Amino acid sequence: MSQEQDERHKARQQRLKEKVDARIAAAQADRGLLIVITGDGKGKTTSGFGTVCRAVGHGLKTAVVQFIKGSWACGERDLLQAQGVEFHVMATGFTWDTQDRQHDIEAALQVWQEAKRLLADPEIQLVLLDELTYMIAYHYLDVDEIMEAIIQRPPMQHVIITGRGCHRSLLELADTVSEVRNVKHAFDAGIRAQQGIDW
Repeated sequence: MSQEQDERHKARQQRLKEKVDARIAAAQADRGLLIVITGDGKGKTTSGFGTVCRAVGHGLKTAVVQFIKGSWACGERDLLQAQGVEFHVMATGFTWDTQDRQHDIEAALQVWQEAKRLLADPEIQLVLLDELTYMIAYHYLDVDEIMEAIIQRPPMQHVIITGRGCHRSLLELADTVSEVRNVKHAFDAGIRAQQGIDW
């Protein structure tokens, strides 16, 4: 790299640094965040659990509510429960497995009661509502009741919602929304889900 190129690079980086520093200086608010991770790609739950791991690593008290999930082994749950993370799991599996709408609604309502308790507890600093979006899409849970519980939560409590097709009301309420896009998936090529990678 020539000296002229080096100088141009330094000037560009300095301008970038000034912009970043200005944005950091302007961000002065502290409050709990509502984060939505949606889209049709793989990795929404994985991302949510990644943040739970980060929070636990920093000493935050966290809890996880899993909708849809079945009773099979869950590596994240095994790891995090040992670290004191509270879990509540709907444990009915996928709707195409149960084929019993009323049973699924009752299971969703039961685990939602635990979610509401967590969302009202100021001691809980992060709540992951894994695959909650499906409960709204299937009309198992009322979106207005969910919105109210999230809005009324303790001011410093963070909430992560994962799942496809997130309701527009939650998207509008969220502070951060990430959409995971499906480009390619091994399952489409006939490759089975892999323990430790997919669950």
